[in-house]
Amino acid sequence: MSEPSPPSGAPAESPANNSAGKWSPRLALLVAATFFMEFLDGTVLTTAIPSIAADFSVPSADVNITMTAYLMTVAMGIPLSSWLAERLGARRVFCLAIATFTAASLLCTLSQDLTMLTLSRVLQGAGGAMMVPVGTLVVLRGTAKKDLLRATAYLVWPGLLAPVLAPLVGGALTTFLSWHWIFLINLPLGLAAFLAALRLVPTAPGDRTRRLDWLGLALTTLGVGCLVVGLELAGGHDSGALAAISFTAGLLFLGAAVWWLRRARSSLFDLGVFSTRTFRATATGGFIYRLTISAVPFLLPLMFQNGFGWDPLHAGVLVAAVFVGNIGIKPVTTPLIRRFGFKPVLVFASLASAATFALCALLDAGTPEPLIFALLVASGAFRSIGFSAYASVQYADVVQAQLPSANAVSATLVQLATAAGIAVGALLIRVSEASGPLLGGAVAAGGDPAAPYRAAFLAIAAVMLLSTLDSLTLPRHAGAEVSRPGQAPAAAPRRRPRA
Repeated sequence: MSEPSPPSGAPAESPANNSAGKWSPRLALLVAATFFMEFLDGTVLTTAIPSIAADFSVPSADVNITMTAYLMTVAMGIPLSSWLAERLGARRVFCLAIATFTAASLLCTLSQDLTMLTLSRVLQGAGGAMMVPVGTLVVLRGTAKKDLLRATAYLVWPGLLAPVLAPLVGGALTTFLSWHWIFLINLPLGLAAFLAALRLVPTAPGDRTRRLDWLGLALTTLGVGCLVVGLELAGGHDSGALAAISFTAGLLFLGAAVWWLRRARSSLFDLGVFSTRTFRATATGGFIYRLTISAVPFLLPLMFQNGFGWDPLHAGVLVAAVFVGNIGIKPVTTPLIRRFGFKPVLVFASLASAATFALCALLDAGTPEPLIFALLVASGAFRSIGFSAYASVQYADVVQAQLPSANAVSATLVQLATAAGIAVGALLIRVSEASGPLLGGAVAAGGDPAAPYRAAFLAIAAVMLLSTLDSLTLPRHAGAEVSRPGQAPAAAPRRRPRA
């Protein structure tokens, strides 16, 4: 499929071929560190909920609003942050994002009741929403295609490690100090990141003439917000009707947003970016891949504790094996992609991940722990390979003019996939518990308490195969200009993007 071309007068090149053209590892590491703070704070409160509830004298279930408010604000704020970066300049907005996130962390620490904590989390989410896409934009604009794999290798590790480390970090800080330290540790980290950003992020003028598509922003924001709320509600009990209503409303709003964005003269996003097959993969196979791997850190601790009867520390140590696999495979991820190309790597990673999920369904409390550890290390390694490949291939063929739109859409899809993974995992457990003896009903009769979790792992293994099917439809040399710079086949003629 041919790709869209930049507007008249702009070079028909990737976003990476502008400005300096030489990527900065220090800048990429700085952006990755800020991402880690944002991703970690999205889930780290889970283990601290009972402690917060006790301090504020409220039911534990009520504290969930602080997590939902944060995740919803991050997801809803991404579309606006993309426009702000174009209007005010990425450096200014990125620094503002770090300052906002850090100040909100202090307010979270000082909160005296649930209302103040929730409002502080909303402000923190606003800062996180700007850090996610704007930080990526800063790195990609100064990175040539031949260096894109190395740059994204820095940027993907927060999304891989934060969900796995969050239970350990939150549990340790809450147990040995207090829940306040979950936010206090952001203060020195945020200050250091702010000072580093002032020094490392290049200055680029914003486009003061760029107008905001208010209707497109409203429809997109409402759609994303309703989807996040629907997914959060779907992960709980006794909220099926509200979840369905919210999810349906989200789809309707997003459908209206697509209709408007395709017709507006100066739209919030250029949806023409989806005509690029390698980017479209992030909304098809890539979304499914991220959804399934996001469900695993949610399902494993529950199976180990509720199914096997292990204590939280015992379960946490075994789940850390996924972290070991993520880190251990990192040095060879880029060489693998360069050697085999994106398509074979994506097919392999999804098939191998599906196999490890199916094997997790065979585990029980009597399985030797070294064998469990080895399986989870392998699962973490395959998870890391696929995650890194999708993060790189999605920008491989995106042209300069469409980078802001591609970046914001991708960041939004990542947030939705993460929320969907947890919601789907919780939904699969509930469905299997009510499905009769074949899937999990035996629990009620004193049978295997791990049966619902086995069924959930088998289900996500099957879902992961949908990602495999999508990867098989990619062109043979998909993203070759990034995976094999200097060896890519000649590019097809480019079409002019929609004005």
